[in-house]
Amino acid sequence: MKTWPAVSPFVVSQNVSRMQPSSTLAAAQAAEALRAAGADVVDFGAGEPDFDTPDNIKRAATEAMSAGKTKYTATGGTRELQKAIIGFYAKEFGTTYEPNEVMGTSGGKQGIFNAVVTVVNPGDDVLIPKPYWVTFPEIVVFAGGNPVTIETEETDFLLTPEQFERSITPNTKLLILNSPSNPSGRVIPPESFGRILEIATEREIYVVSDECYLRFVYSPARVFSAASLPAELKSRLVIAGSFSKTYAMTGWRMGYALGPAEWVKAMLKVQGHSTSNPNSIAQWAAIEAFNGPQDSVATMLGEYTKRRAWLLQALRDIPGIKCAEPEGAFYAFPDVRGCLRNGLSSSAEFAQRLLEEEQTVVTDGTGFGASGFVRISYATSMAQLQEGVKRIRRFVERYV
Repeated sequence: MKTWPAVSPFVVSQNVSRMQPSSTLAAAQAAEALRAAGADVVDFGAGEPDFDTPDNIKRAATEAMSAGKTKYTATGGTRELQKAIIGFYAKEFGTTYEPNEVMGTSGGKQGIFNAVVTVVNPGDDVLIPKPYWVTFPEIVVFAGGNPVTIETEETDFLLTPEQFERSITPNTKLLILNSPSNPSGRVIPPESFGRILEIATEREIYVVSDECYLRFVYSPARVFSAASLPAELKSRLVIAGSFSKTYAMTGWRMGYALGPAEWVKAMLKVQGHSTSNPNSIAQWAAIEAFNGPQDSVATMLGEYTKRRAWLLQALRDIPGIKCAEPEGAFYAFPDVRGCLRNGLSSSAEFAQRLLEEEQTVVTDGTGFGASGFVRISYATSMAQLQEGVKRIRRFVERYV
C-alpha cells in the first residue's frame, strides 16, 4: 500500500503574510458575535448608512433583471455606466472626461486596489497621511511597496501641503489622499488640495484620491473633487469613487475610477484578471443613482448633520474625552487618552473593555494609525447614539 507524505502546514505567501487583518471588519464580527449570543448591542463600528437604498435605484435594478440585463459586460462597465459617471462629474464639477478615462469597479475599494498595484513597484515609498483608512497600507504592502505615514496630529489630522512636502523621500512614488477622511471626518480645503497636487506634479509623484464620502460635507466646508482641478494637475491622478455611502448601496459593491487613459488601461488589465466586470445589475442601479433624483442624498446629509451636532457635544461632556470637529463623512474620532488610567492602558483596551462591560462597539484607532483614539460611526439612529453615549459615559466614569 502506497504511503503518502505527511501533509505540510499551509504557508502563506510573503505578500499576504505582511498584511494585517482589517480592524473595521474585526469590530463588525465582534458585534455580530454578541448579537448572536443574545446581547443588547450598540454598534458604533459600522461604516455604512443605516438608510435603505432609495426606491428609484432598486426599481432600476429590478427593471434591468426583467429586461435580461444579467450577462457579462465590458470589464470597465457598460457605455451607459461610463456616460452616467462622465455626465455626473461634468454637471457637478465641470469636468470633461472621456470614456477611456473612466471605469466601473466592484466597490470603491477595488478602484483603489487597481490604481495602487498598477503603479507601485517593490521598494517604492507610498505616502499615507495619518489617520488612514485601514486598507491603504495593506494594499501597498501587497504591491510590495513601503507605506510611509505622514504625521498630522499637530494640525488635528488635517494634512497640509507643508507636511506632504516634508515627507517626500527619494523613493516616493505615490500619495494616497482621503477627503472627507475615514476615520477622522476631516476635509482638506480646496486650496490646500490644489497645492498638494501642484507639489506632487512638480515632484512627479502619482496621486490616488479616495472620494468615497464626497457628498457628505457639512457647512461651511464645501464639496470638492480633485476632478475639478486643472488638467495639468491631473496627469498623475486617479480618483476612486463609490456609490456605497452616498446612495446607501454598500451591499451592491459598485464603485468607479477616473484617471489618465493609460493608467485606466492598466487598471482594466488588473480587473480583467481578478473580478472582471462589476455586477451587471448593480451597474444599472448606479446609472439611476447618478442620473436620477438626488433627494435622498440631501435627506441623509440632513440627518447626519443633526446626529453629528448632538454626538460631538455629548462626547465632549464626558470627562477625559476630547473630540475635534469632523467636516465630513459620518464618523467622530475622539481622543480617549485622558481616560487611560486605573487599569486602562490603551485605546485597544478601551475598545475591548467597553465591548465586554457595556456591549458597545467602537473601533480602536490603532488600526487607523492613531493609537489613543477610537472611531465612532454615527450612521445609526439617534436612539442608538443616545444609548451608546450613556454607556460610554458610565464606562468612563468607572476609570476616570
